[in-house]
Amino acid sequence: MRLIEKVFNPTGKNHVGTLIFFHGSGDTGNGLTEWIRFLLGRDMEFPHIKVVIPTAPVQPYAPMGGDNSNVWFNRKRIEMDCPEIRTSLASIYDTVNEILIREMAQGVPASRIIVGGFSMGGALALHTAYHLNRDLAGAFAISSFLNTGSIVYDSLDGVAEDEHLPSLMMFHGERDTLVPTEWGQTTFDELAKLGVRGQFVPHRTALHEIKKDQLLQVIKWVNELIPEPRDPSSSPSPEPASTAATKKTAPAKKGKL
Repeated sequence: MRLIEKVFNPTGKNHVGTLIFFHGSGDTGNGLTEWIRFLLGRDMEFPHIKVVIPTAPVQPYAPMGGDNSNVWFNRKRIEMDCPEIRTSLASIYDTVNEILIREMAQGVPASRIIVGGFSMGGALALHTAYHLNRDLAGAFAISSFLNTGSIVYDSLDGVAEDEHLPSLMMFHGERDTLVPTEWGQTTFDELAKLGVRGQFVPHRTALHEIKKDQLLQVIKWVNELIPEPRDPSSSPSPEPASTAATKKTAPAKKGKL
């Protein structure tokens, strides 16, 4: 499924990395773009990194009584202990994988792709980086959580100690009443037990929202994971497109759907 996307190409000459930013439930790529623009006073752009902000497909969403909404996947309730609807997740996995394969086919290795998101979009980023493709550079999540018994935990169970896992940044408002901070902290702790390394950053005044200082920390972290080449004429040697696509379509040690 090809999604509607807001795309911000690198402002410089080289495209050596890609950031995919998933919006929260009920929002759109345009909505998230405007939110970022309001907070930063500009678009989220980098000299060397493409930013892709897709819009979730319209589908029935159980927490809204089955009404249609722009959501990445369906779920029964917004509760941590509610089981995932894995058939719904499987559908969006296919779509996200198409984006990853497209970026790799354009010469960007998985190790230079970062995924992130707000709320449900952050949950999708965690599924993407720790279940769908663990060769990515990193993942960030703002006001997000994984369900108890998530397929992500199943996928990470038994990971070899020397296996590369994407770096993680999680942010959470201490005044968030929709997704309590404890849900985010528990998610981070469970991922850490399974070998994921990163930071959990609480925000004393934030509700269920994105704050400017969180975005600034994300931008700094992204630049650290995917630094701008010192030589403007240089770029990383990408994997051949055909090899990258084949390799990423069937990631190893993937949990059952």
